Amino acid sequence: MSKRITVARIVIAGLMLAMAGPVFSQQGYPVKPIRFIVPFPPGGGTDVPARLLAPKLTEAMGQQLVIDNRAGANGILGTDAAAKAVPDGYTILIVPSGHAINPGLYRKLPYDTVKDLASVSLIANGAYMLVTNNASPLKSVADIVSSAKARPGTLVYGSGGVGNANHLAAELFTMMADIKLVHVPYKGGGPLMNDLLGGHISLLFAAVGTLGPQVRAGKLRALGVSTMTRSAAFADLPTIAEAGLPGYEVNGWYALLAPAGTPAAMVDRISRETAKVVANAEIRDKLINLLGLDPVGSAPAELDALIRAELKRWGEVIKALGISAES
Repeated sequence: MSKRITVARIVIAGLMLAMAGPVFSQQGYPVKPIRFIVPFPPGGGTDVPARLLAPKLTEAMGQQLVIDNRAGANGILGTDAAAKAVPDGYTILIVPSGHAINPGLYRKLPYDTVKDLASVSLIANGAYMLVTNNASPLKSVADIVSSAKARPGTLVYGSGGVGNANHLAAELFTMMADIKLVHVPYKGGGPLMNDLLGGHISLLFAAVGTLGPQVRAGKLRALGVSTMTRSAAFADLPTIAEAGLPGYEVNGWYALLAPAGTPAAMVDRISRETAKVVANAEIRDKLINLLGLDPVGSAPAELDALIRAELKRWGEVIKALGISAES
């Protein structure tokens, strides 16, 4: 009998330890470096904010954030790596707003955008700027709409390719304004900018951080920004909604995610520390003035609501346009 009691006690103790494991593992978290997946190449638009945040998050978390660039397939390869990682709090992922566009462009992704990834924090919002060249007679959003309606199919806009965020920003503009513009996709930013400066195309939507230097140098004319609130980097420039297209909004955000199943306490810890880092004066200044972004730092639930809303919205727009990233 005593042997049976001893065995039973051992089994019960083992079960208690197994149940307590997740709790104990969260105490003192983190205890080792955290992998920070960037699903795009080094030096790209998503890599730069990641590398800006990483040193400060390393200080805040007390462990090194090791950046792991997993580029390919418009961010899908790196996102899949994060979605399939062990949900132990030691993998996080940064994504741009295109994360919510991809499900509409690709017939099947190797992960479920909602179910396989947990929202952590919205890092920043980013406006797209609508610009033309200085020689253009177009001086306002109203000018674009009136010109396009008077001469349908004569105004040309460029983009970084079919399904690219700046392509969709322009297409949403044409849908809401009920006008027709001619789309010319480019394979590289250099030729696109050269044709815009040379007057070969009339319009371009692109990130404030990309176009800001050209606008400040007087080489391009800015007509508005795509977000519902004005860009902190260009506070005097009206939103497109203010300038004549009420309700228009396109937000080029950046956010942190984690593998689904990551303990809530760990997600909340990363979220809180991210908000503090984003509120840091030095980081805020660089996000605004270097990258043209508006710092946020949100709770996980707020980011989750944003992603769900963006998935629905862009899915409807892409379906209406009948476009796909696949042949």
